[in-house]
Amino acid sequence: MFDAAIIGTGPAGLSAAINLKMRGKEVIWFGSGDFSGKVEKSEKIGNYPGLGLVSGRELNEKFRAHAAQMGLEITDRIVTNISRLKDRYMLLANNEMYEARALLLATGVVPGRGFDGEKELVGMGVSYCATCDGMFYRGKTIAVFCGAKRYEPEVTYLAEMAAKVYLYAGYPGCEVEAPNVEQLKSPIRQVQGGMRLTGITLANGTEVPVDGLFCLRSAIAPTTLLPGLTLEGPHIVVDRHMATNLPGCFAAGDCTGAPYQIAKAVGEGNIAAHSILDYLAEQGREA
Repeated sequence: MFDAAIIGTGPAGLSAAINLKMRGKEVIWFGSGDFSGKVEKSEKIGNYPGLGLVSGRELNEKFRAHAAQMGLEITDRIVTNISRLKDRYMLLANNEMYEARALLLATGVVPGRGFDGEKELVGMGVSYCATCDGMFYRGKTIAVFCGAKRYEPEVTYLAEMAAKVYLYAGYPGCEVEAPNVEQLKSPIRQVQGGMRLTGITLANGTEVPVDGLFCLRSAIAPTTLLPGLTLEGPHIVVDRHMATNLPGCFAAGDCTGAPYQIAKAVGEGNIAAHSILDYLAEQGREA
C-alpha cells in the first residue's frame, strides 16, 4: 500500500513527487523515464524563473537529474484502469494491481477524444493493455492503434497472439514487421459494435471486421481511466487545493486547463502534494 500514486512524469508530476518524497511518503510514480515529451520538444523556454533562456532538452535533463538526486524511481507502465475501494485507489498497470491512499493525475492534456464509439466499448472489445488482454485474442483478428514507437514491442507481442493484425501507426517510421501484420494507410475513425465490438471504420470509409481493438497511447482520457471524474471539456475540474470531485483524488498540470505553462504545472504539483499531505493526515496518516 502506497501513500500516494502519481500518474505522469511531466513538470507537475515531478514537482509533486519531490515534495512528497521530502516528507517521507511512500509514492508509486507512473510514467515515462523520458519525462516530458512536450518539454523535450520545446526549442526555447524563457519564462521559467531563474533559468533564463533554456532549451527544452536542457530543462528535461535538469528534471531527470533532480529526480535521480532525490532517489525517485519511475514505474514505466501505462495505468489502464483506476477504481476507488473505500479508503484507497486500485490502479491496474500492465496486468498488475497497485494500491494507494491518495491519487494525483498529472497526465497532461490527452490529445483528441478517442475514436467514435471507443469509450462505449471499453472492456467489450476495446483494450488499452496488450499484456493484460492479448491472451484473449489468440488466433483472432484484431486492429491496433500504435501511438508511439515505444509501444512497438507490444504490437509484436499481439502479433504473436493473433491470427491477423491490422495496424495503424500514428507516427512515421513504424518498424513492426510480421507476416500477419497489415499496416493500414488510412487512419481509424470509428469503432463498430453493440454489446460487443464487431469492427472498425477507416477515414476512407473502409470497414474492417475485427474481434478486438488495442489502443496503445501514452495517455488515456481521464473519465475512461477513472469513471465518475468531473470534467469541463477535456480538462479535469479542480478547486484551489487541486482536489477533484472524488475523495483523495487530485489533479495538476495541463490536465486542469490553460495556461499550458511549465511554471504553472510545477506550482500546481506543489499545491497538490501539500493537499495530499493534508488528506493523509485527515485519514489518520501523520503528515
